[in-house]
Amino acid sequence: MTDLTPPARKPARPLFSSGPCAKPPGWSLEKLSAESLGRSHRSKVGKARLAHCIDLIRDVLDVPETHRIGIVPGSDTGAVEMAMWTMLGARPVTTIAWESFGEGWVTDAVKQLRIDPTVIRADYGELPDLGQVDWGHDVIFTWNGTTSGVRVPDGDWIAADREGLAIADATSAVFAQDIAWDKVDVLTFSWQKVLGGEGAHGVLILGPRAVERLENHTPAWPLPKVFRLTKGGKLIEGIFRGETINTPSMLAVEDAIFALEWGKSIGGLSAMKARANANAAALDAIVRERDWLGHLATDPATRSNTSVCLTVEGADTDFVKKFAALLEQHDAAYDIAGYRDAPPGLRVWCGATVDTADIEALGPWFDWAWATLRA
Repeated sequence: MTDLTPPARKPARPLFSSGPCAKPPGWSLEKLSAESLGRSHRSKVGKARLAHCIDLIRDVLDVPETHRIGIVPGSDTGAVEMAMWTMLGARPVTTIAWESFGEGWVTDAVKQLRIDPTVIRADYGELPDLGQVDWGHDVIFTWNGTTSGVRVPDGDWIAADREGLAIADATSAVFAQDIAWDKVDVLTFSWQKVLGGEGAHGVLILGPRAVERLENHTPAWPLPKVFRLTKGGKLIEGIFRGETINTPSMLAVEDAIFALEWGKSIGGLSAMKARANANAAALDAIVRERDWLGHLATDPATRSNTSVCLTVEGADTDFVKKFAALLEQHDAAYDIAGYRDAPPGLRVWCGATVDTADIEALGPWFDWAWATLRA
């Protein structure tokens, strides 16, 4: 008879959501600096803390001085939308989609901007043939497909002599994967993913070619105020010094600063990547030891080390919901059901803010939930 007794050992922090993600180890609300709270973001201290956040992003991510970094409204979605609405229309566009967020950018290009893009697609778990890309086009893609667990392997496929812009939604890639800054003209992310920060704010990073486009291209459509990055044909430089377009949450800013300072304290980008890789390896070991578990991303070369998506033998959406609910009821794992538009399965966040020991503790709990539901 199968033993249906729940395992004794639980993850110390059962926080495996793919966004908002786990806070950094040792985080507590009391540890956040409060000097900017209750102050205007236009005050001396407010602007200083926003600028400090931008400086930390540059430092930890090793963003070259040629690239500008801005804090913008609307999370990663807002940052991508801002890039699309302000920069597209100057030349043909290609959108690449292999999961739901990439499909969202396809929808915006087709139905909202109506620019009739070339669309290159692949099914969940697969990466499209990137050799099809025409770099005479502006190209929009996700560096890491958060809902499929498939990432681009590197930046080698991006043409060095490209005429179009490379626009990368990298919200679940930065701080965990190598970014080819010489190949990326626009990169976006949000604090709520790999930093475990709070939502509602995005980060927009512009290379020199993106700035040139902004200053020399006027879109054919109206631009909402929160999207406007230029004035009088020139980049609004203040946005990239912490003078945000709209009022930010300074509490969210302080939370992001805490996470960035934590990342710097453990050894910076290399240490954060190493933690994510160790977590992904620990989860892969669990998968390899169980014939009923698999990876949605079958090719290890393009498999995410952050949003790892798993298949469960014979599982439908109802089974996955019950599986995830069992683990949540026992405080063993929170929020591990796959994304609603993805094939039924599990999704476990393995970014740097998760501890490897907590990933390792999942194996027996997976076994217990599997056996319980099948019994």
